[in-house]
Amino acid sequence: MARFRTWATIALAGALGLSLAGCSSHGGKRAEDARNAAAAQGRSAVSTPRWTFAMITHSGDGDTFWDIVQSGAEQAAVKDNINFLYSHDANAQQQAQLVDAAVDQKVDGIIVTLAKPDAMKAAVARAEKAGIPVVTVNSGSEESKAFGALAHIGQDETIAGEAVGDELNKRGRKKVLCVLHEQGNVGHEQRCAGVKKSFHGTVENLYVNGTNMPDVQSALEARLQSDKSVDTVVTLGAPYADTAVKARSDAGSRAEVDTFDLNAKVASELKDGTLGFAVDQQPYLQGYEAVDQLWLYKYNANALGGGLPVLTGPQIITKDQAAALEQYTKRGTR
Repeated sequence: MARFRTWATIALAGALGLSLAGCSSHGGKRAEDARNAAAAQGRSAVSTPRWTFAMITHSGDGDTFWDIVQSGAEQAAVKDNINFLYSHDANAQQQAQLVDAAVDQKVDGIIVTLAKPDAMKAAVARAEKAGIPVVTVNSGSEESKAFGALAHIGQDETIAGEAVGDELNKRGRKKVLCVLHEQGNVGHEQRCAGVKKSFHGTVENLYVNGTNMPDVQSALEARLQSDKSVDTVVTLGAPYADTAVKARSDAGSRAEVDTFDLNAKVASELKDGTLGFAVDQQPYLQGYEAVDQLWLYKYNANALGGGLPVLTGPQIITKDQAAALEQYTKRGTR
C-alpha cells in the first residue's frame, strides 16, 4: 500500500510536466475564452492563482472516450490557469489510492468518477475532510450528492438507457443484446436496465471481458450464431461498436448495431449506415465543465446543479447528424 501510494504521488506530480493543448469552437463565452487563450499562445485567460486540480478516472488504457474527457479538461485548465493532473486505473481500489495520493499532494480540487462507488466512498470522504472540493463526472450521479461532492457532471445512465429503448421502439426492433464490457460498473448496469425499462421487446445482457477485444468479438459472434432472433446489438462504449460489427459479419447476422458514445470511427460508420445510431453524452463537455466548476467554486463560491446532476446527455445521433459531427470527432472533441 505504501509503495503504491508513493508511486501514485510521483505519477501525479509527473503529470505537471505535461503540456496542455487543444481548442474549443463552442459558442458564447467559452468560444471567446478559447480565442483569448489561443491569442495568448496557450496562456491562461484569467489572472486567478495557479491552482492544481487532479482528475482521477476509472478508465483503462487506450480508451478513446477518456481521451476526449481529458482533452476537454485540459482546454479548460489552460483557460483557467490551472495545473491539471490526470491519472486513471480500471481497478477501483487502485483508483481510490490515486485519490489518496492527490489528497496527500494537497491539490486544490479533485475530479473523480464513481463507476464503483463503494470502493471510492472512503477516498472521497478523505478528500473532503482535507478541505478539498470534489466534483464527480460521468459515473455515480446517484451517489455524488450523498458522498458530499460539490456537483456531478454527466448523463443520467438510466435516462440514457430509456432513450435507447425509445429509439429502438421507433425502429421496430424486437430482441436486443446489451453488451456489458466492465462487470461491476454501476453505470453500465443502469444503461441496460434503462433499455429494458422502456423497450417493448426483449433485452438480454451479455457480459464480456472488455480488456480483450478478440474475446469480446468471439463472445458476440457465438451469441449471434446461436440466437438468430437477436435483431439488435447495443454496445456501451464506442470502441466496442466496431468489434460488434465484425462479429455480426462473421456470424452472418443481420442485427442492427447501436452504441453508446461517439468517436471518429463511430461517426464514419453512422454516416455510411454500418451503425444504426449512437448515444452521445458529450465527454469533452464533462471534462471541460468539471474543471470550470472547480475554478468557479475556488474563485467565486459558485456551484452548478442545485444538488442535482448537470446533464450532458443523452443525445441520439443518427446518420443525419453524423456528417456534421464528424469533423469534431476527428479532432478529438466529440
